Amino acid sequence: MSIEVTGHAQREAWASKVLPPVEEVRPGLWSIPVPIPDNPLRYLLAYAFVTPDGVALIDTGWLADDAWDALVSGLQVAGHDVGDVTHVAITHLHPDHFGLVPRLLEKADPQLIIHRNDAKHLRYFTDEETAAMDAEDTLELERLGMPINVPDITGLPTFVRLPKGRRADVELEHDAALDIPGWNLRAVWTPGHTQGHLCFVDDDAGVIVTGDHLLPRISPNVSTGPFGRHSPLTEYLVSLANTERIGDLEALPAHEYRFRGLAGRVTDLLGHHEERLSEIAEAIDAHPQSTAWEISQRVHWSRPFSELSPLLSMMALRETHAHLIVLRERGLVTETSGTPALWSPAASR
Repeated sequence: MSIEVTGHAQREAWASKVLPPVEEVRPGLWSIPVPIPDNPLRYLLAYAFVTPDGVALIDTGWLADDAWDALVSGLQVAGHDVGDVTHVAITHLHPDHFGLVPRLLEKADPQLIIHRNDAKHLRYFTDEETAAMDAEDTLELERLGMPINVPDITGLPTFVRLPKGRRADVELEHDAALDIPGWNLRAVWTPGHTQGHLCFVDDDAGVIVTGDHLLPRISPNVSTGPFGRHSPLTEYLVSLANTERIGDLEALPAHEYRFRGLAGRVTDLLGHHEERLSEIAEAIDAHPQSTAWEISQRVHWSRPFSELSPLLSMMALRETHAHLIVLRERGLVTETSGTPALWSPAASR
């Protein structure tokens, strides 16, 4: 293992498949586990930064009663009530990170902070807009070759709903300082997992809150989608290389456990994606004129593709598509137009 595990209690809890404890990882900085229902990641790690005026949160958790109860009790361990939350900074706009924000807004009046690229999706979607986006997303999945008999797994815009008229208070850019009293937090833009994914660095405290950008054991899902950019994996690989230069800070990830060794973890992840690109290219060599869906079934996953749920199979498909785009950018494969699109080795190979 190229990292040094620092969250020993968290790793023990992960191995035992139980919720880790609430921990004070620095004076006034608390790690709060928030369960994620029916999800192999099991929990999100929210981080509470105690300030002279209350508490600032980074990420919140999934919108569920158990998650809310865990967040409330974790804040109480840190000496605060939900109403004391003055800031909420979001690493990225996924439901396990953002989901409890609307409920939090009912109990407190925090400043809502997010990168501008994710903030543009942060609004109330009408039922008509949601239906239109679902229809467009379904057409894209059909273009990737996903069978039309797969159960409906769209509806993604619903997880970014806020009360009408509510917007982000601060839309961050790269290297912007967060105005959180008592802390020296700054934003590091790390697109890939989402367009606006952020890590948060406090050099004085010697920590980096990595969200899903860097996890100690698994690679985050980097995929195309309704809120994605043209080549999310290209952005993620660049973000990884940039992260390597941040320094030897302790990583506070959104899942699993704390660790040190950012550079080693970056090297591992870059190597993983190069191996994945090679595996996908070999699958196309062996089966030219294949759809992205067919290619997804011919590469390895953490479990057999046939055992994946409809949601996980869709995520695997989109992740494969992100790798296909990089291979096309490198001139190694070609894609036909039309539905479904077919992928083949480039003639120059």
